[in-house]
Amino acid sequence: MKEVKNILFIGVGGQGTILASKILSEGLLRNCYDVKMSEVHGMAQRGGSVTTQVRFGEKVYSPLIEKGKADAIVAFEKSEALRALPYLKEGGHLIVNDYEIHPVPVLIGLEKYPEGVNEALRSTAENTVIIKAAEIAKDLGNMKAQNVVLLGALLKALDIKEVNWEEVVASLVPAKAVELNKKALVAGMEV
Repeated sequence: MKEVKNILFIGVGGQGTILASKILSEGLLRNCYDVKMSEVHGMAQRGGSVTTQVRFGEKVYSPLIEKGKADAIVAFEKSEALRALPYLKEGGHLIVNDYEIHPVPVLIGLEKYPEGVNEALRSTAENTVIIKAAEIAKDLGNMKAQNVVLLGALLKALDIKEVNWEEVVASLVPAKAVELNKKALVAGMEV
């Protein structure tokens, strides 16, 4: 693949955004892509926004994605998807976890959580998939696997089949969580 692909992950600290991007990057590296990844932890330990950018192709020179150039955005929280929209290119994939995490200003009543987020996302991005990833992961045994559910949906959208993704997942998650995360990956691919 000569063309460079740009993937933006966005979520809230603790949702597994960075692990999902590391699994993607590792799988792509194993398939001989040039891969660059960057991470931004905005007060992540306090429930702040976390973004990672993964760029891959034959030759990648920078880890940063320009606005309007992301082939796909994977949002782990609905309002974070709104924040990331300026990065999505026309015709790009928007994969959103139908899940709300209320920031401190909302919790203490200074602000309101945005209404109609899903509708706004669907009307803005033509290739929008909204998934109840947290519910799927919880049904599988642990809500923390929502990141791998979302990753599975992304892999389906990107149609990258030449990588053994279950093997990559198994190499990067704790041994006790391997089977759960394999199931989460498959569940995401089946959404």
